[in-house]
Amino acid sequence: MGQTAHLVGYLHIFDMDGTLLAGSTANLEVARQLGTLPELHELEARFAAGTLDTRGFSLEIHRLWQHLTPAAVAAAYAAGPWLEGIAEVCADIRARGEHSAVITMSPDFFARHLLDLGFDDVVASRFPPLPFTAPLDTAGILTPADKVRIADELRARHGLMAEECVAYGDSMSDAPLFRHLPNTVAVNADHHLADIAALDYRGGDLTEAYALARTLLTKPATP
Repeated sequence: MGQTAHLVGYLHIFDMDGTLLAGSTANLEVARQLGTLPELHELEARFAAGTLDTRGFSLEIHRLWQHLTPAAVAAAYAAGPWLEGIAEVCADIRARGEHSAVITMSPDFFARHLLDLGFDDVVASRFPPLPFTAPLDTAGILTPADKVRIADELRARHGLMAEECVAYGDSMSDAPLFRHLPNTVAVNADHHLADIAALDYRGGDLTEAYALARTLLTKPATP
């Protein structure tokens, strides 16, 4: 008696800043909403110069935006320059019995709005409830290496192998994950990431990047 065929599922892992959120970041959109762009640009300059690390940057954000409200975050999210077709991609992934996730180093108070578009999981840097009255625990702030760890945890949960995952990203913060997984799509990326990606997409519609990604996912069902 033959065994029942095992239908291979896939896990699609998306970066947010610069990928789903085209040419911008969660922090930029919140700063624009609050009128704190000059302060944010100063923090970004310190980060680029190496005088501020990821966790130090998050501590400064926590201090700068101590009166941030959920309404202000929702407005910043709604005004963001999102790619077209995100909800459609999530719906197609779910209809196929596959899984979608966002892994971002940006704050969870912004990123979790993406759950409304149909992502199965959104994993982001953890901040205390808004407005900030509790201190920030920097252990919850993600780094590029954490993207690899979280991706492995998600695929283990779904019983998937590395080749049954595809990552979508735009910058060098995605490089550890792109080096870890064979199926990768650079989305409007700089040449550093595009050079190590399996495929390179340029444009404003996630359905097009997703269609490109599906050409990588050709593994047949196994008996």
